[in-house]
Amino acid sequence: MTLPSWQDEKLGTMKRAALWLLTVVEEGNVFTKEEVKNAFPGISQADRRVRDLRDYGWKIDTHREDALLGQHEQRFVAQGQPVWEPGKATKSSSALTDTQRRKILTRDGNRCRSCGITPGQEYADTFETAQIDIARRKVKLPNGTSSVQPIAECNRCRVGGRSLEADLSAVLEGISKLGGLHKQTLTDWVAADEREFSTVERLWADFRTLPAESRDEVRKALGLPAA
Repeated sequence: MTLPSWQDEKLGTMKRAALWLLTVVEEGNVFTKEEVKNAFPGISQADRRVRDLRDYGWKIDTHREDALLGQHEQRFVAQGQPVWEPGKATKSSSALTDTQRRKILTRDGNRCRSCGITPGQEYADTFETAQIDIARRKVKLPNGTSSVQPIAECNRCRVGGRSLEADLSAVLEGISKLGGLHKQTLTDWVAADEREFSTVERLWADFRTLPAESRDEVRKALGLPAA
């Protein structure tokens, strides 16, 4: 089927933007806000109409999802609904409203549930600050089915955790096997929604991030042979 022209002004801006992405930018390529502005001169909300396409299943990444992108760059990853077709510009029921988004962020403590960083906090050893948004995490339920659930995550963890599947059944099974002392410890952590890590635990976590050559230096310092 021949696509309508993205330059057809009879179409709405969002429909034209979708066609522009498909025929000019093309999937997998990067575009900028300035290019959107130049493609739709005189339309002040053109970049917003591009963002609106995400509500129709279009995958458009920013630097928050793709660490390789600059702050003003976006990547057209995949097409969603063909919104230019009659009846197709209907929002997916899975799209989050602003109210739902705020509720999830509040529920998750306004921090990344994967690494614990908070909005605006700098990542260790960098000048990059964290941005928290809503990701969708696949969760394996005790009955064997899977459910996609929203979770607050930072830009780094969202990029690295897209293929993760959390296993609720394994967590619940593990809890059922805990002894009294360990179960109480976990209960306290869950109640506070945080835990303090010991110096040894922090060193272990730092060790795991080291390249192989540096890990061998640590092994040497501990009297162990190189791996």
